[in-house]
Amino acid sequence: MANQNGLYPLVFHPHYKEKLWGGQKIRTVLNKNFGDLRNCGETWEISGVDGNISVVAEGPLAGQSLTDLIDNYKGKLLGEKVFAKFGTRFPLLVKFIDANDDLSIQVHPHDEMAQARHDSFGKTEMWYIMQADEGATLISGFNQEMDKEKYQEYFDSGRLTEILNREEAEANDVFFLPAGRVHTIGKGLLLAEIQQTSDITYRIYDFDRVGVDGKKRELHVEQALDAIDYKQYEEYKTSYTAEKDQSTNLVSCRYFVTNRLDLEGPMNRDYSTIDSFVIYVAVGGKATLNVGDTSYKLGMGQAMLVPAAVDQVEIVPEGHINLLEAWVPIDE
Repeated sequence: MANQNGLYPLVFHPHYKEKLWGGQKIRTVLNKNFGDLRNCGETWEISGVDGNISVVAEGPLAGQSLTDLIDNYKGKLLGEKVFAKFGTRFPLLVKFIDANDDLSIQVHPHDEMAQARHDSFGKTEMWYIMQADEGATLISGFNQEMDKEKYQEYFDSGRLTEILNREEAEANDVFFLPAGRVHTIGKGLLLAEIQQTSDITYRIYDFDRVGVDGKKRELHVEQALDAIDYKQYEEYKTSYTAEKDQSTNLVSCRYFVTNRLDLEGPMNRDYSTIDSFVIYVAVGGKATLNVGDTSYKLGMGQAMLVPAAVDQVEIVPEGHINLLEAWVPIDE
């Protein structure tokens, strides 16, 4: 099952997260069993976050943690340049998120601020909408020219939502959210998220909700002020044209490159030049992945880590597969 380095495409046990705003789609749409939780707002599929380290689910390496694998395999797992840059800290976090209610309005800090305040990476992320209820929306950025003083004026007067850009969201929509962008996932959305490895969130406004303990959740109003990017942008939704049986780039940033592979026929992927691990996130359909003489199954609601030592993969759809393909680019 393993290649000559003892490595092979890896799937992990998910970490299921009950949330105030979570729903049932992780179970009913993605067919994942989150046990006795009342709901599941997030499932962390590949994680190097302390306290939530992923553990291999299948094959000879089952039971080993992602940290163990990095310690043992280093650049063969991550890519030599990725390992040289990040060491034993896995740089990406992959989630599925089900919003049965609006999430809080929030912002994430950039690398320098997150390092200084929290000894953490910053949090740049992207969303791929997998399913959307009719009329579902989300917030990304501002709908008018903004600066810190104007923002505070609207916030202090209870009119924050008036200045935020709200977008209708449908299946297959993509949103890129660099650190500093005010945002929230809206009610009725099921999505895949690829982000930097970080769990740092500054909650700005939570619609005056109370948790199961009867108390309002903590806000981080002052911390957020210096983290927010106050610039208004022309477009917040990523524009792309998907082509069948082709690789379509969705996001290219310093933290990750993400492509969409919408396949009805086989495709061979050659990763020999990127010097990085690759992550597949199945957002529709299912496929068989062939690596050498061994086959691996991947279906909607699963994520798979392809080690850097595995540089040739054949993807054979079972009718159809819609995959996100992500890796870490390293500048020369």
